[in-house]
Amino acid sequence: MNPEVLIYTTKFCPYCLRAHMLLKSKKIEYTTINVGGNSDLWEEMANKSGRNTVPQIFIGDYHVGGYDDLAAQNRSGQLDDLLALDQSI
Repeated sequence: MNPEVLIYTTKFCPYCLRAHMLLKSKKIEYTTINVGGNSDLWEEMANKSGRNTVPQIFIGDYHVGGYDDLAAQNRSGQLDDLLALDQSI
């Protein structure tokens, strides 16, 4: 079973759209949490990630970071390794 992929995002964020496109191109299912206009969700994201920008991407309990971090891990091949981890072991 693949780990859950979670993206904290806002509606009109170009980096959020790029993250969505990258994950879709890899046929990865993910959950989106729109923090735009919701201070409680934004605070949740900031507390969980230690960052105050979107997107913030998590694979299982691992904090990938933002889009640039996601793209770098994809280029290096690390993203495929993270997505293949079986979190139930």
